[in-house]
Amino acid sequence: MDGSHPMIELRQLHRFFGTTRAVNNISFQVERGQVFGYIGPNGAGKTTSMRILATLDLPTAGDAYVDGFSVVNDPDRVRGRLGFMPDYFTTYSNIDVREYLDFFARAYHLRGKQRKQAIDRVMSFTGLDVLAEKPIDGLSKGMKQRLCLGRSLIHDPPVMVLDEPAAGLDPRARIELREMIRTLADQGKAILISSHILTELAEICDTVGIIERGKLIAVGSVDEIQGGLRRDTNLVEVRVLSGVDGLPDWLANRPSVSEIKVDGGLVRFVLAGSETDEADILRAMIHDGFRVVAFGARRRTLEDVFMQVTKGLVQ
Repeated sequence: MDGSHPMIELRQLHRFFGTTRAVNNISFQVERGQVFGYIGPNGAGKTTSMRILATLDLPTAGDAYVDGFSVVNDPDRVRGRLGFMPDYFTTYSNIDVREYLDFFARAYHLRGKQRKQAIDRVMSFTGLDVLAEKPIDGLSKGMKQRLCLGRSLIHDPPVMVLDEPAAGLDPRARIELREMIRTLADQGKAILISSHILTELAEICDTVGIIERGKLIAVGSVDEIQGGLRRDTNLVEVRVLSGVDGLPDWLANRPSVSEIKVDGGLVRFVLAGSETDEADILRAMIHDGFRVVAFGARRRTLEDVFMQVTKGLVQ
């Protein structure tokens, strides 16, 4: 391979189960050193896509490529170039951390000094070296996730596919996992990651793909996806003294206002128009007796973009 190809590529990928189109004509690419966030509701087709990339399933039509090799025609070469971290993995009884990693190192045909170096490298990177002799069924959830990441890295693959790696982790463990993922990308690995924790993805991903009912409905950076949405709207947050009574109804009667939400003492809404319109609605609030103590527009987050481009459909 000449190195000019994407490290991950899905080309018009389809996977049908009877009448259910779990993956329906999906195409995207992930380059070397890039973190691609794959997001969507449960049942959208994320895990099915990832299982095809990991050669655990075959597409109904189309193809997927890892480091230029087809998952259909060259599955053995794909497996040697990809590390797959599933959303759930089984631990084994009566085996410690080092023995577990040694088992997978042997599965990837690592021998002698090379195998020992690989195990030491992975344990050092994941912070498991201090737990080398600990039985794995006694590890915490966070340490088990590190172990699963470690086994995926044991053969030093250039491509990583991580399915919900932060699920069930406490805040500190999520932060540490996020830092490890960013380090792997800085080392040149291409990473495809799915998660329901959108704030986490927004901080580590270069690009995101949003999937719903098997179809890719948006792909690009958060800013690029926003560029395809309405530019003449602002997300506004208001805090008023003595609670928010009456303000939602007051806003609902204004044609330029939509998507009104009350969150504790805050009222959030979408305002059509410019900064001038923001100033005008603030002046009107004060004129009508609302004691505004905070008012401002905020930048759209990945959660905002996700809610705007998806419809909550399931299949």
